[in-house]
Amino acid sequence: LPGPPFTHQQTPHKMVYYGQTSCEQDTERYLDVVKYVFSCYKKEVPLVINTMGWVKGEGLLLLIDLIRLLSPSHVVQMDVYEWKAMAPLTPEYVHLSAGLHTKGRQQPKCKQLDTGAAESWRCPEGEDASAPQYKLLYIHPEFPRAGVAGEARVHSGILRDMSILGYLGHLQYPDIGAVLPLHSLVPYQVPFSAVALRVIHTDVAPTNIMYAVNASWVGLCCIPDEVQCQNDGPVLLTQTPVCDCLGFGIVRGVDMEKKLYHILTPVPPENLRLVNCLLLGNIAVPNCVLVGQQGVEGEIPYVTSDYNYSI
Repeated sequence: LPGPPFTHQQTPHKMVYYGQTSCEQDTERYLDVVKYVFSCYKKEVPLVINTMGWVKGEGLLLLIDLIRLLSPSHVVQMDVYEWKAMAPLTPEYVHLSAGLHTKGRQQPKCKQLDTGAAESWRCPEGEDASAPQYKLLYIHPEFPRAGVAGEARVHSGILRDMSILGYLGHLQYPDIGAVLPLHSLVPYQVPFSAVALRVIHTDVAPTNIMYAVNASWVGLCCIPDEVQCQNDGPVLLTQTPVCDCLGFGIVRGVDMEKKLYHILTPVPPENLRLVNCLLLGNIAVPNCVLVGQQGVEGEIPYVTSDYNYSI
C-alpha cells in the first residue's frame, strides 16, 4: 500500500523460501509453508493476508483451503470489470465447496495431505473445520481494465527484479558515493561441510549440482537438524525442508579445490551463524546484475551471445 515493494523493504518476522513464483507444481508444500509461517502469528495485532491472483481452477480450490486454514474475520473480494470472474466467496459457498485438499460440508472431516507432513491438519473430534465464520466485503469496480489479467505477470517479474536489486543495495557501503559493482565486493567463504544444499524446483544430478548453484540466487536458511557430513563434499538434502529463511545471497563462485562457496549477502554476521542450509529455487539473478557490471574486461562471466536465435 505505501508504494512498490522494493521501496520499503523490511526484515520479516517469519519467512520461508518457497523458491518458485507459482505454487501450481507443489500445492501441498505451499500449504505447509503457509501454516508454518502463520503459526507464529500471536493475534496481538491485525493481520492482512494478501492472497494470490491465481483464482481459476485449482487456484480457486486452493483459496478455499486457505480460508478454512486461516479462519479470517473478513474476506475482501475484488471482482473484474465487465466480467463475472468467480462466485462471491460467501461463508456458505466456502462451507459447501470442496477445496483442493479439504472437503465441503458433505464430508466435514479434513482430508489429510499425507501421513507425516500433514499430521497436524487432522480436525479435532466433533469440530467442523469447513464451516468458516467471516464477513464478506465484495467490491465490484466500475472503471475499465480493472483486474484484467495479462499484464500482471510481466509487471510482477519487473517488480521481483526490482525487489532483488533493492535487497542487493544493502551490500553497498553507506559512506561511499559511487555504487560498487558486485565483483569488487568481498564474499563470505563457506565450507561445503557447513551447509546443506537443496535445489527446490527440479531434480539435479549430484555430479551437476555445483554447475546449478554457481552464480545463483539462494535462500539462506536454518534447518533444525545438525548438518551431518561424512566427508568434505557438498551435503545434499533429499527433500525440501519447510524451515526459517534468514535472508538471501548470490553464490558468486565455487572453489572446488578448497571446498568453499563464495557468497555475497547483506545478512548480518550474527544471523549468518544460524544459517546451515542453502536453498536454490527458480528465482534468477536479474539480467542487469550480470550484464551491467562496470570494470569487467573481456567477456562477461556467465553471459553469452553465442547461441542460435531460431532455437
